[in-house]
Amino acid sequence: MKIGVLGGTFDPVHRGHIMVAEAARDSLSLDRLLVVPAGQPPFKGDEPVTPAEHRLAMLRLAVAGMPGVEVSTIEMERPGPSYTVDTIAELSEQYGEDDEIYFVIGWDSLEQLPGWRETERILGMCKLAAVPRPGWEKPDVPALEEKLPGISQRVVLLDKPHVDISASAIRKMAADGKSIESLVPESVAEYIKEHKLYT
Repeated sequence: MKIGVLGGTFDPVHRGHIMVAEAARDSLSLDRLLVVPAGQPPFKGDEPVTPAEHRLAMLRLAVAGMPGVEVSTIEMERPGPSYTVDTIAELSEQYGEDDEIYFVIGWDSLEQLPGWRETERILGMCKLAAVPRPGWEKPDVPALEEKLPGISQRVVLLDKPHVDISASAIRKMAADGKSIESLVPESVAEYIKEHKLYT
C-alpha cells in the first residue's frame, strides 16, 4: 500500500488542511492517508494549544466521509513532545516492508528539514511529499541535497493546492466574534461555537 501521513497541530483544522489532504491523496494515488494531530507539539513553546480532545474531535468531524482519509491518534497517545521520527518509526513497524510511507509537509518545512531530529533516519523510512505554502518559493532540492545527501531521491514536490488560510488568524477571528464559516468545515464551525473555543 501507499500510505500518506499528514501531521499538524490542527488548532483548528480548516479548509486548507482538507485541500492538502485531498491533493496528497489524489496526486500520490494513496491507498490511505493518516491525519495525525500532535499531542504536544515540540515547536510551540509557551504558545497555548487547545486541549487534544477538542482538536481530535474537530478533526474527526472534518474528515468524516472523505474516502481513504482517517485520523490517527498515534502522537496523542505518546507522552512528551511529538517528533516526526518517532511517529514514522512507529508507523513503519505497523505496516509491512512492501508498504510505502509518504510524509506530507509544506515547502517551508522541507527547507527547515536539516534542523529536524534524526533527519537521515526519517529519509530512510519514508518519502516526503512537499506541498506549496503561501509566501514560499518552490524548494531548491539541489541545495538541500548538499545538506542532506540522498534527499533528491526521497522527495516529491507537489504543485497544489495553493491556499492561504491560517489557523492563528481563524483563532483571532473567532475571539473577535467574526464569522469563520468560510474557512473551516461547517461541522467544525458548529463545534467551535458549541464549545466556546477561542473566545
